[in-house]
Amino acid sequence: MGHCFPGEGRGCGEDMGKRLLMGNEAMALGALRAGVSLCAGYPGTPSSEVLETIAREKPKGVYAEWSVNEKTALEVGAGAAICGARVLVTMKQVGLNVASDPLMSLNYIGVKGGMVVLVADDPGPISSQTEQDTRHFGQFAKLAVFDPSDPEEAYLMMADAFDVSERIGRPVLFRPTTRVCHGYATVETLPPLPLRGGGAFEKGGGRWVIFPRLSYASHLDIEASLEDLAHAFSRQSGNQLTGRGKLGIATGGVSYRYVKEALRGIANDCKLLKVATVPFPTQLGLDFLEGLDQVLVAEELDPVIERELLLLCAKNNKTTIIRGKLTGDMPRAGEYADIGLGGILASFLGAPATAPDGQKNGEPRGLDIALPSRPPVLCAGCPHRTSFLAVKAALRGHRAVCTGDIGCYTLGNVPPLNMVDTCLCMGAGLTVAQGIKRADPDIVNVAFIGDSTFFHTGLPGVVNAVYNGHDVIFAILDNATTAMTGGQPHPGTGHSLTGESVRKISIYDVLKGIGVTDVQRVNAFDYEAAKGAMAAALHQRGARAILFEGPCVVDSQKGAPLTVDAARCTGCHLCITSMDCPAMSKSQSALTPRGKRAVEIDPNLCTGCGLCQSFCRFQAIRDCSGSPDA
Repeated sequence: MGHCFPGEGRGCGEDMGKRLLMGNEAMALGALRAGVSLCAGYPGTPSSEVLETIAREKPKGVYAEWSVNEKTALEVGAGAAICGARVLVTMKQVGLNVASDPLMSLNYIGVKGGMVVLVADDPGPISSQTEQDTRHFGQFAKLAVFDPSDPEEAYLMMADAFDVSERIGRPVLFRPTTRVCHGYATVETLPPLPLRGGGAFEKGGGRWVIFPRLSYASHLDIEASLEDLAHAFSRQSGNQLTGRGKLGIATGGVSYRYVKEALRGIANDCKLLKVATVPFPTQLGLDFLEGLDQVLVAEELDPVIERELLLLCAKNNKTTIIRGKLTGDMPRAGEYADIGLGGILASFLGAPATAPDGQKNGEPRGLDIALPSRPPVLCAGCPHRTSFLAVKAALRGHRAVCTGDIGCYTLGNVPPLNMVDTCLCMGAGLTVAQGIKRADPDIVNVAFIGDSTFFHTGLPGVVNAVYNGHDVIFAILDNATTAMTGGQPHPGTGHSLTGESVRKISIYDVLKGIGVTDVQRVNAFDYEAAKGAMAAALHQRGARAILFEGPCVVDSQKGAPLTVDAARCTGCHLCITSMDCPAMSKSQSALTPRGKRAVEIDPNLCTGCGLCQSFCRFQAIRDCSGSPDA
């Protein structure tokens, strides 16, 4: 793929040549190749590995950080970009919601250096709260969007994105999806060119201040630049037109790869339009529509290309029939990896379909056997399990509502824990609880939040509770990491993205500084102490907090596994039904004295946390020495 606007890119120097790369690694190396000098972001699947790769591979002079949230990352990046530095900011699609306020305004102010905001979309969704299509945000915010179809294209397209940003003087969006982020490909890495590190801040008499007068003039400039880009994108930057015939298929992003694979098993000619940008490449779209009777649009997630083609037809008096999501010919949600795309395309093209691998085309791929259900569950030895069960025991006899947040602890909603009644977005658990309590004042209000999320967007909720006198118990589950997205550091861990030791920010001190007068700290693995802390909080009023502190099992040293004495086990299985620990199961061979199936503990999964001993009234669970006290 050629560059849309040739410029000085940068590569990884010693690592030039072919490399097998994950898509996120390819995009990170593509940014380094393009001369990026500052990178900031907040971890979120499927985007996290981009910044981690940059931290690992960056040459001297490149700065990288995990910011406390996406808004902060965007603003840090904006400061460097208005000084002329090339900047990369990374997040997932729901993180864009957090960063949208500064990004909308930054487009009006503009930048001097190239600024790429990488937003990883998650069709499925596989690990997200929502299925959002960032191309819509690009249209709404009047930002150019780049939509790569595979890791190799993403590597090359990154330089295009930086070049376009510098040419128009505004940030641009880069929108990989999960299968591009986590897919692998052999990528030919290119030579390095100079780092774009920026320079002195230049005062411009209000140039960087977003007054209404400036915004009006900038709006006109933005509209004009988008028209220019629509024409320029018709020539290059990943947009392609191939094939011939009376029928056409329009696609983009990873869907282009699905379409190409499916077409290998279909014997018929068609025109194929690949769209990789917003704004839509208008002239290329008109060339595509010329002579076509019908078009089928295959795209994840929303009908962005479909609507653009409909608009082109309406404006240019074309009678081509456009089919896709809006006509019910394509699914309106989810990814296209397993929908039987070959059969849909074969039906549209009126051709027999034979899949390249001999499989009947048109049927979803999969195994012939039914796979067992695998509901999500907290890890064996997770400190959150003890915290949830302790709070649950203390709340017995009380009418309570427990609001939750985004993270591993969202799994507190899953039976048998049943301890998360709401989960909205990052940081909302603390504030939703306050609204519920005002509407239903007779309940006990417990708001769960994790340590990374506390720093991300939890602080305003605590301030709001103290300021407005809300009656709420904050249960802060501090496992000393950002666990769900891969164990990244945060302000409370004492180290940075690149491994340097930094000042560790104490959540306890922050709570006290904000004005939470009643703050308890408890070992999350001490069930009785945790239960006692919650019982004590029930007798207080106002905003109070309990810090449940215990390291994530992934990052902590595993203790000796526990074992079950079948002679003492009664087969009540209370430990299994109450805890749902994946290390515990009903034995296939060992029986209790009453002839029931005894409990057994998988030594490969057990971490020796000891929680199950708190639930066994018969002291049947022991450590390896035979003692019932681990």
